[in-house]
Amino acid sequence: MKNIPIHRTEVEPESGREAAAPHGLGSTFVLALGTFAVGTDAYVVAGFLPGMAGSLNVTEGTAGQSATAFAVAYALLSPVLATVLARMPRRPLLVGALAVLALANLGSALAPNFAVLMATRVLAAAGAAAFTPNAGAVAASLVTPAQRARALAVVIGGLTMATALGVPLGNVAAKMLDWRAALGLVALLCAVAGAGVYAALPALPGGPAVPLRRRLAALRRPGVVAVLPLTVFGMAAGYGLYAYAVPIMRALGTGTAAETWLLFLYGAGAVAGNLASGTSVDRYGPIRVQLVGFTALAATLAAFAWAAAAGAHLLPLTALLMSAWGAATWFQTPAQQVRLINAAPEETAVVVGLNSAALYAGIALGTAAGGALLPAGAAAPLGACAVLALGCLLYLVATRRYR
Repeated sequence: MKNIPIHRTEVEPESGREAAAPHGLGSTFVLALGTFAVGTDAYVVAGFLPGMAGSLNVTEGTAGQSATAFAVAYALLSPVLATVLARMPRRPLLVGALAVLALANLGSALAPNFAVLMATRVLAAAGAAAFTPNAGAVAASLVTPAQRARALAVVIGGLTMATALGVPLGNVAAKMLDWRAALGLVALLCAVAGAGVYAALPALPGGPAVPLRRRLAALRRPGVVAVLPLTVFGMAAGYGLYAYAVPIMRALGTGTAAETWLLFLYGAGAVAGNLASGTSVDRYGPIRVQLVGFTALAATLAAFAWAAAAGAHLLPLTALLMSAWGAATWFQTPAQQVRLINAAPEETAVVVGLNSAALYAGIALGTAAGGALLPAGAAAPLGACAVLALGCLLYLVATRRYR
């Protein structure tokens, strides 16, 4: 749990049918390129939201709902696609998923209006939901058991790099060209990753069919039911406003020249927060880590809200808050996964798959609420998210017996 583990144990093979002769870690790097493309696709809208809103003649709050559409579609489609595509051979599945992503991003780049953009973001979510969990499963099957943790770290490292680099690079591309060209470059990246997967991976069979009913049966476990809502509301509080990062920074007086490196600071904070959380959970347990994390998240968002309301246009303060925001948001996943695994240890892949869906549901909830509150000024959604983070802290205390 040393990298951003959005899909951590979803990526574990569910059957020996996916086992293959070890090919070494080298083949997993092309899968990391794929997850980098997926992560960039999911996050990149944050880097050019104002330009996209102006081009499509909608408000920034409305434009941000494209991120909501992606997150909702991912949350709903992830367990369904895992069931429907379980028996499909892995290489054509992964290549097909990246092809869908490429076409969806090309469609987004060419979208004549907001309705078409929303439809293409749903299509992109389908490709992402099909690719990321299966990429991890394939990576684990390509190496010896002793190398599986490193293989998973390589693949999920693509998502880490997308958080740290994909959004800032998208912001740069949008400034040098425009947002449509930036999405066109993401489409090209997806196509290149698909070609690499096709060329580098061996033929691998599909896995066993796991009925959707079995995947959802874990929701009957008291511990799972108690822990899972914290994923939804924790991500709504922490990550839901990230699509509006540029308008929020501008509300704090940030010039366009500083946006790129401030977005990079958020990504660097996210990587550091996740690394620190993974290590600390092993050492201190998930409850202590979450107590510290949600306290930090509530304090960071409250400071953001105060700065926006008071007109505190201090670039060093904005830089500090951006890095703290990333760190305090992405500390959550390792601890939540450990708690869910402890609640249903014999159904690890299933419960962490549910956690992944809940994570995107939380992003959708936060993005939708943020878009609705943004017209009132940046302080309003930031303050609401700070209150929600405090509520998460109280909910954690109430459910702390589920460790």
